[in-house]
Amino acid sequence: MAERKLARLFDVRRVIGGLFVVYGLIVTLIGVLDGPSELEKAQGVRINLWMGLGMLALGLLMLLWLRLNPPPEPADPPAETADREV
Repeated sequence: MAERKLARLFDVRRVIGGLFVVYGLIVTLIGVLDGPSELEKAQGVRINLWMGLGMLALGLLMLLWLRLNPPPEPADPPAETADREV
């Protein structure tokens, strides 16, 4: 039972989606707080804000994909037979 929960916990979509959401929030916050010197370097484009929102959207899509299409249950290992001939 615990192995099944671990298999679901470490699904690649959950790990990647979670990381993109966290990093997207951080980069979006940095983009909102950009000062005039950062905007001048980027020629007036709030690149941190746009990239952060993109990362956030990708992460949420990965988590939505996991929610709509969960991983299959792992198969039980075959049972050992007690009357095996040696």
